[in-house]
Amino acid sequence: MKENAMRDKPPASEYAAPFERYVSLVTEADVLPVLERQIDELTAYAAAVSPDRESFRYAPGKWSVRQVFGHLTDGERVFAYRAFCISRGESAALPTFDENMYVERSPYDRVPLGDLRAEFVDVRRATLQLLERLDDAAWRSVGKSGTNPISVRALAYIMAGHVRHHFHGLTQNYKIVPRA
Repeated sequence: MKENAMRDKPPASEYAAPFERYVSLVTEADVLPVLERQIDELTAYAAAVSPDRESFRYAPGKWSVRQVFGHLTDGERVFAYRAFCISRGESAALPTFDENMYVERSPYDRVPLGDLRAEFVDVRRATLQLLERLDDAAWRSVGKSGTNPISVRALAYIMAGHVRHHFHGLTQNYKIVPRA
């Protein structure tokens, strides 16, 4: 098992400035327990949504609750793929993604929230298996996403902060209070 030092918060030089909004939301010394806890936290959010509110949008043009949950899985897949590639030494720049286009082209509005929750949990568990097996050198590996540098450890913090960002949005905009 690894020491926590390799999983500490990355310096800003290891990710593009827009990702600071996610990285800054993770204040814990080790990101892996945060990623693990978010499985239960997401389950609590899903449990707090009645079936008639799954398609709720807080304003015209905003995502539905289902689309937010689906987007979390999209983000997890993209960020984990980047972490996987960079940890294996990929030198080619990895593609960026347009989250609005991905949601627009997704089937999420037709998928029950329970299924979306289960899918996120499966993807997050696979992400955790990947990250838990990485050595110090892999955690500190830096690649490119588009034209910007990105490290594996930054991606782990981005994943955790991205979910926290959307939990905040679910609470503030959708008025969802997670069930303990």
